[in-house]
This record gives sequence, structure tokens and C-alpha cells, in this order.
Amino acid sequence: MREVPLQVPGPHPLAGTLCLPDTPLPVPAVLLASGSGPLDRDSNHRRARFDVARQLAHALAGGGIASLRYDKRGVGGSPGDWRAAGLHDGTDDLGRALGTLRARPEIDAGRIALAGHSEGAILAAALAARGAPVAGVVLLAMSATPGEELLRWQARQIAPTLPAPVRGLLRLLRVDLERKVAANHDRIRRTTTDVARIGGARINARWTREFMAHDPREDLRRITDPVLAITGGKDLQVPPEDVDAIASCVLGPADTRVVPDLTHTLRRQPGAASLSAYKEELRRPLDSELLAAVVEWCGGVTHPTRPRRANT
Repeated sequence: MREVPLQVPGPHPLAGTLCLPDTPLPVPAVLLASGSGPLDRDSNHRRARFDVARQLAHALAGGGIASLRYDKRGVGGSPGDWRAAGLHDGTDDLGRALGTLRARPEIDAGRIALAGHSEGAILAAALAARGAPVAGVVLLAMSATPGEELLRWQARQIAPTLPAPVRGLLRLLRVDLERKVAANHDRIRRTTTDVARIGGARINARWTREFMAHDPREDLRRITDPVLAITGGKDLQVPPEDVDAIASCVLGPADTRVVPDLTHTLRRQPGAASLSAYKEELRRPLDSELLAAVVEWCGGVTHPTRPRRANT
């Protein structure tokens, strides 16, 4: 395996890494999209090393498949302000990255798949819905629930898992977490700028407005490519049953799986699902069975015996 730094050109250039397997070129490839927030090309945040894209890239290389992963706007080597970017900007950036990947001489442009985790899965679905020339789409921990409804669902799931002192303080102050989230949504909906100050913090207001208004099912209904959708049974950020909605929406073949004990971090966690377990989970690698499933599926949809996508 070798890794090659590259730039995705355009009005918002992106710094990325092309990961190549130790096999004869050109090779099939997967374009990787990370989750929400200021994540770098490896899916890492300065406060949490999720490491999803890097581990996926290395697993794919072991299976003879190249990959491209990149820093989001305003993160790592990519200039800009991540707070000023909207949800739909993320889809545009992914599309430019696909064009860059298809133009590389090391890559078989007719055998490229998309793979996204969390928000990255929403972006991958949106790009595929635009008719992007891809061989398949991997949706890891993707929501098929409208954005504002999902954020309220998350509040309901997370509240009981908070540490006991925090739950006690919320009860003492008579704070209903879901109601507080809804109130914040109302304040954000009234904003008109890309970045706004809510509760004393500068937030990515345009992204949040676009996310709340976004219904992923509209994109899923336009996807004709093969789809692999995997969500963990202990995911507190995405309803595990949304894989059923994905299967019923997409027009192409769908392989959907709910993995027991898997959380949103794509690691397994025994015991009750809790966000407080993330810190310990992130010390461990991604679930080996999940990695194997993604590599095998991507190898299948990009295999030479499958019909090639047109090089347009």
C-alpha cells in the first residue's frame, strides 16, 4: 500500500490522500465521505479520533481497491471555514472529489464506488441521486429520517444515557432536553447567515437549517445503483430500523444489515448503549466484520465481470 497526497481543485480546494493497493494499475476505487463537523481526511476531530476513513482506506487497499479521502473545508490542509459550509456544499465537494478521482491514471474510472459514514452517507446518497457515474454506494450509519425529526429522536435516545449527576441537574432545573433542542431549532431557523451565535457559541447555522429541512428519502428514491447499508443495533444517533426505509426507497438492489452491539462509531460495545462509552470505543479499531463486509461488497460491485459504468 502507498499513499499519495493530492488536491481537489475548485473554488474551495480540498487536500486529500489517494491510497493505492500493491497491485497492478489501474485499479477500482472507493471515494470516502466522513461524518459531520470539522473532520479531517481520516475522519478525525481534534477532540475525538473516529479514524473511520483512514481505517476503511487501509482495509480497501488490502482488498486491492484504491480510495480517496479528503479534509473538509477549513480543516487540515483545506482552506476555508467549516462553519460557513452548508449541507449541500458537502455534496458539491464530494462531486468534485469524484471528478478528481476519475481523472487519475491509477484509477479505473468505470469502477468507482461511494462510501459514507453518518453525514458522509447522506452526502453519498445525494451525489448518487444526481446520477453520478458510480458502481455502488455504501451507506454506513445513515439516517433515512428527515433532519429535524432525527435531531429530536437523538435527544430522546441520549437523555437517558447521560451521567447520573447530569440527569439529576436537568431534573432539578426542570430542563426537558428534547424541548430545549426544539427551542434551539426555532432560533436557528430564524437565522439567515452562514454562521450564527446560539447560546453563546458560534455554530454552522446554514448547515443546520439545510440539515433540518433535508429528507434523505427523496435522494434514496432516485438511486438506481447497488446499495450496501449497515447500521449498528446500538446506534444512538441513527435509528437502526432506518435500514428498512433505505431498502424500500432505493430503486437498485439493496443489501441492508443491522449489526448487534455496533454503535455509531462503528465499534461494538457490550452493555447498554451510551455516548459515555465513545471514549473507550475510540481506543479500539473499527469492527473487523464490518470492514470485511465493506471490502467484500465493494470488490463485488467493482469486479471486472460486472458491467462498467460509462466514462462520462
